[in-house]
Amino acid sequence: MLRKSRLIVLSIFLFILNSCKLSEEEKATVNIGFSQCIDNDIWRKSMEHEMGIEASLHSEINLKVYNANRKAKNQIRDIERMIEDKMDVIIISPFESDSIVPVIEKAKAEGIPVILVDRKVNTSNYKAYLGADNIEVGRIAGRNIVSLSKGNANVLEIRGEATTTPGSERSLGFRQIIKQYPGIKLISIVADNYGRPKDDYIKILDSLNKIDYVFAFNDIVAYNAWKIAKGKGLDKKIKFVGVDGLNGPNGGIQLVKDGILEATVLYPTGGSDAIKLALKLASNEIVPKNNKLNTILIDTLNADIMSNQFDKISIQQSDIEEQQNVIKDQVNKYSTQRNLLKIVLFLSILLLGLAIYSIYSRIIISRKKKELELMVEKIISQRNEIEKYAEELKESNEARLSLLTGLSHEFKTPLTLILSSIESLGNELKNKGVLVNKEINLMYNNSRRLLRLINQLLDYRKTEERKFKLRASITNILDFSKNIVDDFDKVAKKKNIDFTLIINNPELEIYIDQNLMDKVYFNLLSNAFKFTPDKGKISITIKEDKTNNVVEISFKDSGMGIPENELKEVFNAFYQGSNNYKISSGIGLHLSKKFIELHKGTIDVKSKKGTEFIILLPLGKAHLDKKSIIKEPVLNLVHQSDYLDLDVIEISEPNKNEDKYSVLYIEDNKELLDFVSYKFSSEYTFYTSDGTNAIERALELIPDIIICDLNLPDKNGYQICEFLKKDLLTSHIPILILTASDEQDSYLKALESGADIFLTKPFDLKVLSQSIKGLLFNREKLRFYYSNTISSVQSDSFGMSEQGFLKKMNQFIEMNLSNSAYTVDNLGANLNISRIQLYRKVKAILGIGVNDHINNVRLEISKEMLKKTNKTISEIAYAVGFSTPSYFSTSFKNKFGITPKEYKTDIK
Repeated sequence: MLRKSRLIVLSIFLFILNSCKLSEEEKATVNIGFSQCIDNDIWRKSMEHEMGIEASLHSEINLKVYNANRKAKNQIRDIERMIEDKMDVIIISPFESDSIVPVIEKAKAEGIPVILVDRKVNTSNYKAYLGADNIEVGRIAGRNIVSLSKGNANVLEIRGEATTTPGSERSLGFRQIIKQYPGIKLISIVADNYGRPKDDYIKILDSLNKIDYVFAFNDIVAYNAWKIAKGKGLDKKIKFVGVDGLNGPNGGIQLVKDGILEATVLYPTGGSDAIKLALKLASNEIVPKNNKLNTILIDTLNADIMSNQFDKISIQQSDIEEQQNVIKDQVNKYSTQRNLLKIVLFLSILLLGLAIYSIYSRIIISRKKKELELMVEKIISQRNEIEKYAEELKESNEARLSLLTGLSHEFKTPLTLILSSIESLGNELKNKGVLVNKEINLMYNNSRRLLRLINQLLDYRKTEERKFKLRASITNILDFSKNIVDDFDKVAKKKNIDFTLIINNPELEIYIDQNLMDKVYFNLLSNAFKFTPDKGKISITIKEDKTNNVVEISFKDSGMGIPENELKEVFNAFYQGSNNYKISSGIGLHLSKKFIELHKGTIDVKSKKGTEFIILLPLGKAHLDKKSIIKEPVLNLVHQSDYLDLDVIEISEPNKNEDKYSVLYIEDNKELLDFVSYKFSSEYTFYTSDGTNAIERALELIPDIIICDLNLPDKNGYQICEFLKKDLLTSHIPILILTASDEQDSYLKALESGADIFLTKPFDLKVLSQSIKGLLFNREKLRFYYSNTISSVQSDSFGMSEQGFLKKMNQFIEMNLSNSAYTVDNLGANLNISRIQLYRKVKAILGIGVNDHINNVRLEISKEMLKKTNKTISEIAYAVGFSTPSYFSTSFKNKFGITPKEYKTDIK
């Protein structure tokens, strides 16, 4: 509702503002541009003045005047600008006749009408011309001189530039009259561009005895010629006639009245008429192409009359301008008052609207208040329920944690008994054989690992409850570190890892809780060895920094590293790196950080070409609470050899045994890999892979069955299974997936990837053994089926990849049926696989060799030919690719227990 009210008020305001401007926009604006060629003579200023007065009478006109200052390029530039500004009409007083022709034609192309005033140009692509008849002006001046001189006189003509139409046309009209009278001698010279006679004029005055009349191009030229003649004392002897006839000081009419000029020919400026003509063109009215202005001779007889008339016109124009200014002031006042009135009206309506809205708002607020009160009550009720639920959840969580902690404590007792029993059993059976001792060591190692995981879980619980108490004692950091490093030396040598300890002060002693710091060392080194490949590097560097009063302990490895975007998360509880395929508890680094913080230290991580953990511990004991310092450490260390891969059961690569089924076991845990291999090596030809080359090994070996772990270093079990099931060479091999996850999603993903069986860890060796036997038994049934239904395999009803492979193989055999030289190598080349891979594939599916299968296909087809054709036995033998009929008969009898001849006789 508030939004609607705002929209209504805004609409009213916009309507009022729009109505304020309505009267001002009733008439469309007419933009008129005027290009003046010269700016400094009276006649052209008079023209501009008339245009301004006429434009002021029409409020819709927007007149813009440009001045070329006697330069054609300026005038062209000004006209181009008017075209770009989309003027409605362009008025031009040309400076030259030719140079501006292209821009006039461009204006026409843009649809802008052009009016020429005073002067013409050498093109007809303008809309209208306005000006007096310059030829007639010359004729009027000529007749005046003829009349005054009665046909006998010496006349000097000072003409304008021939590049302008007034200059050429006035001279032409003047000569047309003068040449009719032989008694008149005419001398002609040219005035300059600034209204002054050239030096030729002075020379003529000096050389000729008598000049009676001077006809000048305009009044300014005539006046300047008179001043020169006056300087020579000839002003009384020569009579001057000019053109323009302007009123006012130094105008032609005033010069006639002052006796300076004998006469002047009126040449109207046409400024007012040009504006009127432009308005008609803007209104799309039709106007004449040529619009002539009237002219008249002004001499001493009518100069006063003309002057008075022009004075009256000037006074009227001044009155009009004053009236227009008054009208404009009144219009502005009226507009202001009207706008103020509308604003007052708007404010009144707004106040009324606000009053109504305030009443409405009060009603709405009252309703909302009631709704909010109900909502608050509901929220309080929900909050109480949430608090109650949170409390119950907290109690439940505490109960679960207590149960987990209790169970962890309970696990420690039987684990202790198991470890003690295994240790005693190992001592008693020390001389009972290597394999027995290795299995005992395997049990002992994994029991210790289980105990360490339980201890980590208990430590995590203590850190969450803040029950850890620091027991720091003075410790030689080198001796402490060497004890731990020595326990990891064996695994470093086994993996060919360059494992080093470097310290800059062997005598350095610091206050640490040896039990807690032992766990920190163990966690960091365990991770380093876990993720560093064979022949890698691991280093511990200890530096005393007296400047900052700290010791820096760096653990650096050359392993896979940690993704940069995950570095901030490594110390979070239960964090698992995205590139970590090995399942772990995810609390080791979290506990390490907590233990370092108990020492008032820091731990940071960097990862670039490996991983580096940097621990900073304060020197001295000023940072520690006195209660947390003890004299002698109470040791309960964890850095025992249970982490290390001791002498596990080593299994060498088996020899290929045709009498045993082959099994490929893919597992990254070497202890489990070697243990399972050992248990099954007597029954199967057992091959292994740590997961880094799983697919390559499968394609190389083509085993009878594949056992694959789910979490592997390169591709996981799903990806390996999916790839092998899609590959032609391995699609027939049964795959059994092992995993520690028993979630239903994992089971479904295994089936989707093509796995035949899904077993969860820990698994029973008997169950695994029976699963392998079951898969092999089913494979044997399929072999029997395929080997005895060779012709049926070609049916489109089969969709499995094995059947597709057999169908394709049989097609190549049938295509080369009569070719007795067609060999296994030829068939392998057609199928684009090697001879050995083809042999393994056919052997795995059919249980027979490739040559045997080729012969079986030939014999099956020959059997059909004996039944359905009348060919001889020899013809059939050669048709199915046997080199001799006798060899065919022998093979047929071995296959079907009857000779071809007997078979054919029985059919009949």
